Amino acid sequence: MSEVDVPVLAGTDHVELYVGNARQAAYHYRNAFGFDVIAYAGPETGVRDRASYVLQQGKVRLVLTAAMGPEGDIAEHVRKHGDGVKTIALRVDDATAAFEAATRRGARGVREPSRSEDESGVLTYATVATYGDTVHTFVERDEYSGVHWPGYRVDHRDGGGVGLRFIDHAVGNVETGKMDDWVSFYSDVFGFTVFQEFDENDIATQYSALRSKVTRDMRSMITFPINEPAVGLKPMRDRGVEFLNTPDAYYDAVGKRAEGIDEDLDRLHDLRILIDRDDDGYLLQIFTRPVADRPTLFFEVIQRKGCKGFGKGNFKALFESIEREQAARGNL
Repeated sequence: MSEVDVPVLAGTDHVELYVGNARQAAYHYRNAFGFDVIAYAGPETGVRDRASYVLQQGKVRLVLTAAMGPEGDIAEHVRKHGDGVKTIALRVDDATAAFEAATRRGARGVREPSRSEDESGVLTYATVATYGDTVHTFVERDEYSGVHWPGYRVDHRDGGGVGLRFIDHAVGNVETGKMDDWVSFYSDVFGFTVFQEFDENDIATQYSALRSKVTRDMRSMITFPINEPAVGLKPMRDRGVEFLNTPDAYYDAVGKRAEGIDEDLDRLHDLRILIDRDDDGYLLQIFTRPVADRPTLFFEVIQRKGCKGFGKGNFKALFESIEREQAARGNL
């Protein structure tokens, strides 16, 4: 496969979540995660079927969208999945060329290349399907200077920030037996390579097991790990803004992973932050509990000090934390 015939990606443009109540979700993300609210679209701006709030922190841009009525794709997505990611939008220099390359390589087109414009210029975009109900939208912004998208108005409310800088990766959890199919999809359509792999020997406890392959575009460094459940006593459920508790024994056993780190280990212990390293350095990571009542969406906060990996040494500790949370809810 020639590199010139796959979509050329420049980075992540934004992630859109379909939610039950966009206003309350925006309030939560602003106050809990420190995002600035920067734009709004809804009936007041001529958009009749939805309300959307755009949030920004560093290079992380989230769009929180809710349906204005009980019918339609947005409402159905929320009924099916709860609050969750609908679109992982990818920045490109040429949305039409990216769409044509992706569909030529086997992606299913959802929206043909389209142009949207207002007084701030013209924005070109196109959409292809990926796993489940998730889509990728190619976004070409070179001729657009508006706050986010035509149809949005500036609506700035400062969130104060907590130091989030960019999207490190976005994980896709797929059905058992489908991981390799979707890894092949990202390889064939986008030219991604498998950067790292995990299996049951790496990620297993008494109750849960997981297989994962980390796919990456080596030009833009966009990274999509693809996970599937592996055989255990019970299948792993979706994990879940409170942080998961890490047992004291983890820090007693952390050993060489903590050698030479800049941070104080006792402070990391107090904050329940996990540590891992590879040949290039180390990383610090912590996971949130589910951010909505249905435990289908959670976030990882990760700080890389040279490490390019994905916390392989922490997966067992993470799963054990999740199982303690499940036991507390009575569904382990």
